[in-house]
Amino acid sequence: MTRLICIALGVLLPVALALPRNAPESLNINGNIKRQNDNRPSAEDRAQAVIDTFRTSWHGYYTYAFPHDELHPVSNTFSDSRNGWGASAVDALSTALVMGQKDIVNEILRHIATISWTSNDEVSLFETTIRYLGGILSGYDFLTGPLAHLADNTTNVEVLLSQAKALANTLSYAFETPSGVPYNNLHLPTRSNDGSANGLATVGSLVLEWVRLADLSGNATYASITEKAESYLLNPHPASSEPWPGLVGTGIDPVTGNFLDAQGGWVGGDDSFYEYLIKMYVYDPTRYGQYKDRWVLAADSSIAHLASHPKPRPDLTFLAIYNGRNISLVSQHLACFDGGNFILGGQVLGEQKYIDFGLELVNGCHETYIATATQIGPEVFGWDSTKVPAGQEAFFNTSGFYVTNAQYNLRPEVMESFYYAYRATSDPKYQDWAWDAFVAINATTRVGSGYSDINNVTVKGGGGFTDFQETFWFAEVLKYAYLIQAPEAEWQVGKDGVNEWVFNTEAHPFKVKGGA
Repeated sequence: MTRLICIALGVLLPVALALPRNAPESLNINGNIKRQNDNRPSAEDRAQAVIDTFRTSWHGYYTYAFPHDELHPVSNTFSDSRNGWGASAVDALSTALVMGQKDIVNEILRHIATISWTSNDEVSLFETTIRYLGGILSGYDFLTGPLAHLADNTTNVEVLLSQAKALANTLSYAFETPSGVPYNNLHLPTRSNDGSANGLATVGSLVLEWVRLADLSGNATYASITEKAESYLLNPHPASSEPWPGLVGTGIDPVTGNFLDAQGGWVGGDDSFYEYLIKMYVYDPTRYGQYKDRWVLAADSSIAHLASHPKPRPDLTFLAIYNGRNISLVSQHLACFDGGNFILGGQVLGEQKYIDFGLELVNGCHETYIATATQIGPEVFGWDSTKVPAGQEAFFNTSGFYVTNAQYNLRPEVMESFYYAYRATSDPKYQDWAWDAFVAINATTRVGSGYSDINNVTVKGGGGFTDFQETFWFAEVLKYAYLIQAPEAEWQVGKDGVNEWVFNTEAHPFKVKGGA
């Protein structure tokens, strides 16, 4: 039963439904609830508000879209952009688990048991791995461990592992290339691919999920094929594809395993490769010391060569992108996971310099939120003072950045970094930042039967809806918004650099190898 919170004027409503898109920028909850000194609700009430939003989102999806991939909340229709296997449901499982939403957990478990891993459409090896394989393995770790009491039927729990193996077996032909670097875009019925080059993130963000499957199943092949693919990224060729130590190109040839360029950054297309280097070390430091070493090289090179401060706001820090050793002062919402990743690395390695730099990056991404009319950061932004778009000069001089793509696609990365910052510092300001972001997102993206991507964060109301509720809204945004306010639990990121769980790039937590 969804708990009701007393809202202003004494009206009782679920908090998620009480946040219309024209709600004020700062939610002011009144009534008989515990309060903090700055008039924000307590962490307990914030956590419950996020649960209420999760349940609202799930109800809309389950009513109008299940078992398809995504809800279109304005038109109350659906789409199947992620293979048609119920991506929103699988992505929602680990979040429903950590929130203790037993009814939703069991609805998802019953669905997963019915999935047949076939498709006539193009399937992304990367997206299928992080969402489906990651979500199922995380559910298995939770339901055979600390959250076993949430499953009504233990048979459905055991099916998770068998379904994970069946899915990996279906996808594994992708690695049957001359180099062992897989193709990403697959056509499953004919066991074929589109023949195109692969990319840094799409090759470099498979190993955590497939290694976890290997460790759970006892079949080492799942690990070895992804480790072989990863080896080309850890030892890049040609040498020109590594303009600075640890920082590599983006395109990769599956035939030779060689890089095709020397451009990249911590942005989309590259991001989760760097993320997984340190996370593999968290997962198993005995096996993945080389991954840690490569992360240190990339982190040090990023601090030395990519860190940049806008001229009008030298107090802010962003990471630039590169082509060879040529720098462009451009970044993305997607890249705002970087602060959290630096913080995690600093905690795990006991290196304060990475924590401090990560906190600088978190602050920069926070500024991209609080500067806009919606209090939500844009999809793409820049800070090159010679390229400020007409009409944004005053905004740039105040905020330190300008907007080149004003969409917000329900992305989690800023919330994610707030979470890591809070876990490292215990500073409640990061809880407040996460709450303010949650309120702004809720107020602006809430529409119809759920929540939608919006067109323009720089105008009040968000400039209209795309009528699309992302699956990672369930997996990431709402999980991080909840966990930063939630009580201590073994799956929370360790405050002392010691972690019992590690999150994949879709925010699905896995038990680390030492606890397997």
